[in-house]
Amino acid sequence: MDKCNSFFAMMSRMKYIERWALMRNSRPENISEHCLETAMIAHALVVISNKKFGNNYDASKAALIALYHDASEIITGDMPTPVKYYNDDIKEAFKSVEDIASRRLINMLPDYMKDEYESIFFKCEEDKALWKYVKAADKLSAYIKCIEEDNAGNKEFISAKDSIWKIINEIDMPEVKVFIEDFIPAYGRNLDDLCK
Repeated sequence: MDKCNSFFAMMSRMKYIERWALMRNSRPENISEHCLETAMIAHALVVISNKKFGNNYDASKAALIALYHDASEIITGDMPTPVKYYNDDIKEAFKSVEDIASRRLINMLPDYMKDEYESIFFKCEEDKALWKYVKAADKLSAYIKCIEEDNAGNKEFISAKDSIWKIINEIDMPEVKVFIEDFIPAYGRNLDDLCK
């Protein structure tokens, strides 16, 4: 069977890769859900950047990068953060494994499509700023997961929530501060309050 055209069948497997493997979850989250939320937030951050701070970045491209930002985990699985970032050697080794997995996924595309996906899976100079928005959106998505777990009464995520909040506060991007002020408070509300 020709594996060259199995890219999208592989992408559909994102829904089987669970996140937060070391944590007790009130509701499991898979990388498909996480990537969608990260894409929406990355898009919003770039829109905020363009509208409020006079930049001219490609919000659609940021969303696209975010949609695929954890796709390599289809092959590698989701490595828990405490393991992945335990030290620089492990971090670098895992980055190499992720790059190999991403290359393997791109090679599942027909040749005429591969170059379009290179800059989605791998950082290129012209999209360097967009990757910063995706990384910030990734952290915001993780923080939102912690809020949701806390709201569900799951105290398992309290430490994660605190440590992610600390990381978010160290992000030197005014767009992140605007997103937090304008959108994060709504995550503590119930459906009836959200619809008012």
